Amino acid sequence: MPVPKFLQSQRELNAVPKRDFVLSFFNMEVHALTKPLQWDQEEGAILLLDQRKLPRELDYWRCRTIGELALAIRQMAIRGAPSLALAGAFGMALAAWENRSQPITAAKKAIEDAKSVLQCSRPTAVNLRWAIDRVWRKITNASTPDELIQKALEEARAIEEEIQLVHRQLAGYGVSLVPDGAQIYHHCHTGALAGGGFGTALGIILQAFQSGKKLHVFVGETRPLLQGARLTAWELARAGIPHTVVVDSASGSLMRSGHIHLCFVGADRIAANGDTANKIGTYTLAVLARYHDIPFYVAAPTSTIDLASPGGEAIPVEERPAEEVTSLVSYRWVPEESRVANPAFDVTPADLITAIITECGVLRPPYTSSIRQALAKREN
Repeated sequence: MPVPKFLQSQRELNAVPKRDFVLSFFNMEVHALTKPLQWDQEEGAILLLDQRKLPRELDYWRCRTIGELALAIRQMAIRGAPSLALAGAFGMALAAWENRSQPITAAKKAIEDAKSVLQCSRPTAVNLRWAIDRVWRKITNASTPDELIQKALEEARAIEEEIQLVHRQLAGYGVSLVPDGAQIYHHCHTGALAGGGFGTALGIILQAFQSGKKLHVFVGETRPLLQGARLTAWELARAGIPHTVVVDSASGSLMRSGHIHLCFVGADRIAANGDTANKIGTYTLAVLARYHDIPFYVAAPTSTIDLASPGGEAIPVEERPAEEVTSLVSYRWVPEESRVANPAFDVTPADLITAIITECGVLRPPYTSSIRQALAKREN
């Protein structure tokens, strides 16, 4: 694939040996570096890979209480809808562990309270609520505190295995949409760190690359927390996939100059009509892609679909702290007198989305029918 002149300086950076990143889509190995969380059976704690500190350092946050886990979620030490689902699922086990010395009735009440705390920690990503509710249904009939812990862990581990299997199925459908020689624009981060150990949109890109397709990924930096520049680029570099990090506002220029062939993004919630909530800036990218006649694909498991939200207007959009926009570390660049808005997500209307890639196939408009068909297929 010809490399544009302004990319040629990237060649050395992108020539990272693939063997440096042991991630195989054919023998289902997942490198420990991309495992977003682990359960510590001896201590009864959740060990989170702290995504805030990548790529500068690998550090872990050990959560021993529901309060610590909720704080870690709110501060985005763990993020990405599927990984939040895992945090919620294992969080229910953590709540059971915390209350193992309580009588069964009191333990269940404490877990129910923890359920509410965790669900409120990030309001937009529906996968978090989906996983928490699933574990809760599993444990309600437990008769002892030990059984609460056992059943919660069994369901959390089942969800973890299911997420990775579902994402591999999703990637299998999505790779057919990636032509050889593709130049792809990717927004935010949808890799293994966000995807519970495998990834959604980035999982498709990785599998396409593993299958031998030549491609180049343009990585939007994704302000204000730079998930693209920090996390997506880190995973791509370790996989040896050619890529270039660009400022978010460069996407339109790249499309106009012919450097972008298709766009891939993930999703935090998909409404019944196909409207999709994703990282702020996704809507802008979709509008630009439509104007330049470029396919715009959303990759997400069916657990991201929320039939209770008929359209995008029903999806709650989380407002993040102003400090994420005004400052970096201890340096503030925004005047104290200035107001700041920091919505974490925006909603892309369904009519701007070329297709939604799920583990049940590639969904096409009209989404009101294709989504329900996919959910029926999942249930069967």
